[in-house]
Amino acid sequence: MTQDASSTTADPGVVVGDDGLARPAWAAAAPLLRDYYDTEWGMPVTDERGVYERVSLEGFQAGLSWATILRKRPAFRAAFDNFLPDAIAAYTETDVERLMADVGIVRNRQKIQATITNARATITLREEMGLAELVWSFRPESTPCPQTFAEIPTKSAESVALSKELRRRGFAFVGPTTMYALMEAIGIVDTHLLGSHRRGSSGIWTS
Repeated sequence: MTQDASSTTADPGVVVGDDGLARPAWAAAAPLLRDYYDTEWGMPVTDERGVYERVSLEGFQAGLSWATILRKRPAFRAAFDNFLPDAIAAYTETDVERLMADVGIVRNRQKIQATITNARATITLREEMGLAELVWSFRPESTPCPQTFAEIPTKSAESVALSKELRRRGFAFVGPTTMYALMEAIGIVDTHLLGSHRRGSSGIWTS
């Protein structure tokens, strides 16, 4: 997940909500974002379908806000067969046109086609380690310890390497910044602010 520039103009670090819990400003902006932050973001995802879905949604987010994608996530899941790679790998041009006509999702032909391409690449990866294992193999030795949003990286040496490896294996819309957002979202790195009540909640990183 990348952040909207408008919500990072002022960077106060954490914001204490009416429930007494400290969160970054972006997660305190709306109930939907707060619930996502409190229950999902940064928690480990290690299954193929789960990682593939998040690769897909991070790709759709490019150039947009995460709030937009999160609001549309139920429609995305319905339109893309709950992000089951085997189902999506069988999509034809008829499915592409169906998706382009679906007002509930982001109707970007390149991103739709990338999602299909990535499903097929995910299936091919099963012959070796599998998508989830590949992605998690790029876990770094340490994780950032940011106090403010401005201190959170937008990419890393590991996300650059992951991006290159996925592209080599036929994936699309997997740039270094998008892959860093993926790594944050599924717990490979912990970029919760030090003052947040969610810091260390994944069990992967304890600092």
